[in-house]
Amino acid sequence: MSDPYTRFKPPPEAPVFTPTEEEFADPLGYIAKIRPIAEQSGICKIKPPPDWQPPFAVNVETFKFTPRIQKLNELEAKSRIKLNFLDQLARFWELQGCSLRIPTVERKLLDLNDLYKNVENEGGYDVVNNERKWAKISTKLGFPTGKGIGSIVRSHYERILYPFLLFKKGETVRLGKKKKEEEEEYDYKPRKMEADSTSGHGRKATRSTKGDPVIDYSANSELKKLQFFGAGPKAAVPTGREARIVEFVIKYDVYFQFDKYHCRTCERGDGDEYMLLCDGCDDAFHTYCLIPPLAEVPKGDWRCPYCVQQVCNKPQAPYGFEQSEREYTLQSFGEMADHFKSSYFNMPVHVVPPEAVEKEFWRLVNCLEEDVCVQYGADIHALEMGSGFPTKTTADLCPEDEEYVNSGWNLNNLAVLEQSVLCHINADISGMKIPWCYVGMCFSSFCWHNEDHWSYSINYLHWGEPKTWYGVPGSKAEEFEIAMKHTAPELFEQSPDLLHQLTTIMNPNILSDQGVPICRTNQNAGEFIITFPRAYHAGFNQGYNFAEAVNFCPADWLPIGQQCIEHYRSLGRQCVFSHEELVCKMAADPNSLDLNLAAATHKNLLSIVDDERRLRKHLLGKGMLSAEREAFELLPDDERQCDYCKTTCFLSAITCDCKPNKVVCLHHVSKLCSCPSNKLTLRYRYSLDELPAMLDRLKVRAESFDNWNVTVKNALEAKEDDKLELTELRELITEFEEKRFPENELYQTLVMSVTEAEKCADVANQLVSKKVRTRNRQSLDGKYIVKLTYEELSGFYEQVEALPCKIKETKLIKELLNKVDEFQLEAQACLEAETPDSEKIEKLIEVGLTLDVDLHEIPKLRQVLLQAKWLDNVRLTLQDPPSVTLDIMRKMIEAGVSLTPHPAVEKAMSELQELLTVSERWEEKARICLQARPRHVMVTLEGIINESKAIPAYLPNVSALKEAVRKAREWTNRVDYIQNADSHPYVDVLESLVNKGRPIPVRLDILPQIEAQVTTAKSWRERTARTFLKKNSTYTLLEVSGYFLNSF
Repeated sequence: MSDPYTRFKPPPEAPVFTPTEEEFADPLGYIAKIRPIAEQSGICKIKPPPDWQPPFAVNVETFKFTPRIQKLNELEAKSRIKLNFLDQLARFWELQGCSLRIPTVERKLLDLNDLYKNVENEGGYDVVNNERKWAKISTKLGFPTGKGIGSIVRSHYERILYPFLLFKKGETVRLGKKKKEEEEEYDYKPRKMEADSTSGHGRKATRSTKGDPVIDYSANSELKKLQFFGAGPKAAVPTGREARIVEFVIKYDVYFQFDKYHCRTCERGDGDEYMLLCDGCDDAFHTYCLIPPLAEVPKGDWRCPYCVQQVCNKPQAPYGFEQSEREYTLQSFGEMADHFKSSYFNMPVHVVPPEAVEKEFWRLVNCLEEDVCVQYGADIHALEMGSGFPTKTTADLCPEDEEYVNSGWNLNNLAVLEQSVLCHINADISGMKIPWCYVGMCFSSFCWHNEDHWSYSINYLHWGEPKTWYGVPGSKAEEFEIAMKHTAPELFEQSPDLLHQLTTIMNPNILSDQGVPICRTNQNAGEFIITFPRAYHAGFNQGYNFAEAVNFCPADWLPIGQQCIEHYRSLGRQCVFSHEELVCKMAADPNSLDLNLAAATHKNLLSIVDDERRLRKHLLGKGMLSAEREAFELLPDDERQCDYCKTTCFLSAITCDCKPNKVVCLHHVSKLCSCPSNKLTLRYRYSLDELPAMLDRLKVRAESFDNWNVTVKNALEAKEDDKLELTELRELITEFEEKRFPENELYQTLVMSVTEAEKCADVANQLVSKKVRTRNRQSLDGKYIVKLTYEELSGFYEQVEALPCKIKETKLIKELLNKVDEFQLEAQACLEAETPDSEKIEKLIEVGLTLDVDLHEIPKLRQVLLQAKWLDNVRLTLQDPPSVTLDIMRKMIEAGVSLTPHPAVEKAMSELQELLTVSERWEEKARICLQARPRHVMVTLEGIINESKAIPAYLPNVSALKEAVRKAREWTNRVDYIQNADSHPYVDVLESLVNKGRPIPVRLDILPQIEAQVTTAKSWRERTARTFLKKNSTYTLLEVSGYFLNSF
């Protein structure tokens, strides 16, 4: 029958987590966060943030190790059962003087173990033979029907298996001669056995043998492929002693002579030619006196039935990993590992698909015909050879790598973090507190197991090819164990603690088919694998790599650790450390404990104390009288180990004078001796009165966090006057930090509340501080200062009111808010006034600026202030009409246009525009009058001037017109005066009047007459001068004319 598990089906993938840098900063916190999901699979993978790349700190030149040799088909449980069966069978036939040869049927090796099991399942040899089921048996073995294969299988069973099975039942059979068949037979070489104390010292007669020649299988490559060898011993160190292998066929024809010996059965010394001498004990037997009689003399060493029984009943050599005789460096091991993988797959190592390696691994562990050996550098102590992670003692460490020395994910630190239980164990437990390093190669594997004390474990792959993992949830550990025992009951009958030996692997598909949930994952370089409490896990390496692992025990492990101790007690398995001692040590110094750890320790210790009190009271009830205090922590573990269950005692133990070197725990008092209870002595570490005191101290520590939580919750939910001060909330945070309480949402809320309150207090201080207000008005370094709006101030006040605490600035904020309200009321009144008051507005703006609040009324007030100032300017200007020029009016109108609309401004603008228009009209009229040809009469101009007097502005042309009229009147009055004088005016006077009258832009009716008179006079003077004066005369005409007058 073909094996249904030759084709491997990968299980589902394990969960993978990618923490953020913030989450990654707290290793145990993050593991606790993912635990509800991850522990359902038993294992999980964690990918660190991309920037987290610790250096490889191992000194590759000094790192040396001796690996273990693994023979792959010895590891798998079902393969090992077959190998064990064949070993026993081969040993039996070897002691009978024959070597075991495994026959072939239809060119296929006959699986003797499956043949044996199928016959037993059908009821045994007699039933199968009587009911003629050999054909059915051959079909189950995977052979085709017909061809008489059932008869061939039957003959092999009768010849090879049936004598062995009868021997195991204490019976014997006559050996029949081997029938000559066409099928070949292949020697089975038994694996290493326990040393035989009865091996070959007897004297024997010379035996002449006649039989088939022995085939040299090593000389023929094809035959060599069909030959297979048994598994070696599973021990940490090889014994170096192998059983002797003698090759004989079962067919023989022997003759020998023997003298001076007596048959042990018939006690006669005759029949020397039939006398056999045992190679084990030197006893003699007639071949016909044996039960059953031998038809032929064996060709090899022969042992009597008594010696055969003695040797076959010896236990087999223990399974384990054989230690290599060669020491490797990382370089030499890597060269060997890469050469093996590239040669095996006939391609470069990094090209081989992981899926192909996985399928081939599970094929090889289940294949008896192929012996593949690999080597694994496992359990290399980091203290001795150095850790892959940098430590404080690492030489030549780069400054940028310093952060990895103290990183919580550094496996040298993780196990002893403050939140971990293991930091309270003083001893350096290698593999648990101190990391182990692992150097793997292709196919090197780690078998199914869970961690000591059901602790967590973490594995980091520093570099190299992937490591393939398989995991079973801790909650399904019992189902896993049941499935293993159901699949390989023979192994567990021989070794009930098989799963604790780390030497057995089983195909995950077999376990899955029995309902065991299994997941898998490939761990790449730079990734972590976490295994959870009691989670069975196994796996193998895809190629050359370097990994590091350590155990750790957070607070949630404590109850699981206690369950593990009870489980170990039921199995009689030794502990790595005393769980009770660890818990009591933590309880002795509760203030040093992390709060979660203190709470978990209190709960665990309470359970331990209850059990201890119950057991001690039970002993007292049986009459135990003697009790002595014992400092168990000062005793070596082997001196305080329960003689029956192997548990390490700490709180108490029982001794008796009759067996002074033995102690038992309180669970197994009856296993110590048969003495009455009053003869026994109770050794105790703490009295029953001391234990409650330890619990109380733990409770105070554990409940201090609960009390803190209640206080904070009440503080955050308080209303109005019940609120605490900000300083009191700060004190709660300080208490949290000093007592190292575990972070929770309540703490985060408290921190956020205090932070918000402090920000509010800072903002409030800025709002109410004069210094800050002044700086805000003037701005800091010329930078714009953003102020709160009224809505923001109001919201801010509501925010302050909603704070879970009181701040002293709340009252000041309320006062500021009231001032803002008052300001807004006054500002609104100013904005709604018909005529804005500039002085009042200016003062109001100044008040608004001192409030240091971004008030939307201030820009409006500034606009109204501009309007008010413009109106004031207009009013003041118009009050002094002579100063009101057309340009001034135009500028005031232009300034008014740029102002925001306002009724008063609009009215003033209208009036101003009307005044400008009127003024421009009169100015134009005056200009025309001044430039008119012919000129206007004075009466007309005076009418114009009189009409323009009603305009409250300075009109230049009108003023010029006024000046012209004034000059005209003065000129006219001068003319009237001269003409009305007693004497005639001189011509020069008239000429001066003419010159002054001509520029006046007023029509002067008498001006032409005077001009005519001046012209006539000047003409007369010129004629007279020509008559009486010589050319260029120095005398004037007047002087000459006076002379002439005097002469007459």
